[in-house]
Amino acid sequence: MSAIGRVLVVGAGIGGLSASIALRRHGVEVDLIERNPAWDVYGVGIIQPGNALRALAELGVAEECVALGHPILGQRSWLADGVTPLHDDAFPALLPGLPPANGITRTRFHSILVHAVRESGAEVRTGVVVTALRQRESGVDVEFSDGHERSYDLLVGADGLYSQIRDMVFGTQYQAKFTGEVGWRINLPRIPELDRLSIYRGSAGSAGFCPLGPDLMYMLTIEKAPAGRPVRLPREGLARVYRERLAEYGGPIAEHRELVTNDADVVYRPIDTVLVPPPWYRGRVLLIGDAAHGTSPQCGQGGAQAIEDGVVLAEEVARDIPAEQVLANFMARRFERCRTIVQGSEQIGRWEQDHSLDIDPDAVAFEVTMAAMAPL
Repeated sequence: MSAIGRVLVVGAGIGGLSASIALRRHGVEVDLIERNPAWDVYGVGIIQPGNALRALAELGVAEECVALGHPILGQRSWLADGVTPLHDDAFPALLPGLPPANGITRTRFHSILVHAVRESGAEVRTGVVVTALRQRESGVDVEFSDGHERSYDLLVGADGLYSQIRDMVFGTQYQAKFTGEVGWRINLPRIPELDRLSIYRGSAGSAGFCPLGPDLMYMLTIEKAPAGRPVRLPREGLARVYRERLAEYGGPIAEHRELVTNDADVVYRPIDTVLVPPPWYRGRVLLIGDAAHGTSPQCGQGGAQAIEDGVVLAEEVARDIPAEQVLANFMARRFERCRTIVQGSEQIGRWEQDHSLDIDPDAVAFEVTMAAMAPL
């Protein structure tokens, strides 16, 4: 067993939950804290590409995700008119018995991971944050907002794009930055034949559909933030604004536009990203997931990379090596992969905002996806 036997995971989103499950499966003692006392999730659905399913199989939950989701067999794209085809790509299946990719609602996926964490024996405390930490040569001492004080061999910061742990340990020079784009999503009844990602390329972004279940899909839009308008919008009136943003699209997008009627059903947010330079650790504090490499959604790899982080970290912790080598090995296996995905997604986003760039966005997305399928 390595020198890392007791770990604090800060943040109980996809990355933190995955890391906790993976570490417990290798016998590591885990405390998991989450700032949000409700421990709920915001969003509509998530894409689980083949590499995500491969990592979820390591956590023992891939089959359950597939059973509660819907297979995604590839990606098709058209111009905004909904008629002119651009690409039709099939995704490879990485594991026997599992589809090439899967779509699932965020609430279902969250419930699967939460159940696995509770079954693993990890100690979970919600409504709690780190108030102070002191690093030692062989560990870190932590004070919590609930009055507890504990010592750990490693602290894992999995607390998202706007990470408190990143600010506390790395300073404030690495902050999430606005990409110039905003994202829209809403759950709708599934188009019966929808078994692929369907993307429509518009003048200032893209819109499309992703299956989530037998009767459910989400409609998504990524677009350049309109000039002269506020980036952040009040919830009241979101449905009307979203319909207006979809005005240039024909075909299935136009057919479903009028189903966008309820403000509360619309998920809207500016798209921010961050890529912390290597290494993602200082002493015995390590950043994973969006805290280290928050990506824009063009390649559908944000959640997948957070899950992979947890699996790789646990594999390295389980080896009989010093803690410093665990962290160095983790970076060697993770940085270039995550950098390629963050930068590839950003490249597509720049093209969406400026079509004069000489790239094929579908080709870039497919190349990034295939690179992510490589073994961990």
